[in-house]
Amino acid sequence: MLEIQSLCVKVKNSDLEILKNFSLNIKEGEIHAIMGPNGTGKSTLSKVIMGHYQYEVISGDIIFQGESLLPLRTDERARKGIFLCMQDPTVIEGVSNSEFLRTAKSEITSKKVNLYTFIHDMEDAISKLGLNPNMMHRFLNVGFSGGEKKKNEILQMKLLAPKFLILDELDSGLDVDSLKIVCDNILEYLKENPSTSVLIITHYPRILEYLHPDYVHIMQEGKISKTGSMELALDIEKKGYHGVNAMIGIDADE
Repeated sequence: MLEIQSLCVKVKNSDLEILKNFSLNIKEGEIHAIMGPNGTGKSTLSKVIMGHYQYEVISGDIIFQGESLLPLRTDERARKGIFLCMQDPTVIEGVSNSEFLRTAKSEITSKKVNLYTFIHDMEDAISKLGLNPNMMHRFLNVGFSGGEKKKNEILQMKLLAPKFLILDELDSGLDVDSLKIVCDNILEYLKENPSTSVLIITHYPRILEYLHPDYVHIMQEGKISKTGSMELALDIEKKGYHGVNAMIGIDADE
């Protein structure tokens, strides 16, 4: 599904290199989680996959279903079926949720969206996420709470039907009940679309206890330092990154 090959990335117009020889291979239907201290490049990775303008790829490649993403604009990557659930979703005045989603779905599918079917699907998704029905008509993320913004990202996921999900700190801003609702909706989507792959970026194992990743990676200094199972995430919670580093023979100051 997604293969990242020896990727080196810096902030554009600077010498600050963030991703350093980063490699990762995610197959169809797999769930991968990336954990790591602040400032190691986790969110940068998600933005680079989507083609964010602030970053420059120095070397390496990102291959999605056999095709390099590097020549493609962000909208072209989205049309390929890549979806980023953002850590801090964008606020857009004057554009309602329903207008935004209907236009986005039409652009991605290159087809005119049936209004009746769209409204039915949106109302059903809003209900399952425990959102107020008037969310359809509110401006995109304007005045939304942190939890509402994250649920709104999952609403977009359900309606746009991507092949590859990037969940960038989805759990931030969600209380325990909201996190369960959001994860239940993701699991329902994955059950209906079993070939969908997921990349989860998080600091905490709680979301992983719901979504059951196949692999957990520790990211440090712009690259993956260790890969394991859910047990690795639990070790991080108990011992911290310094404790896990000591276990795997990495200098605790790295």
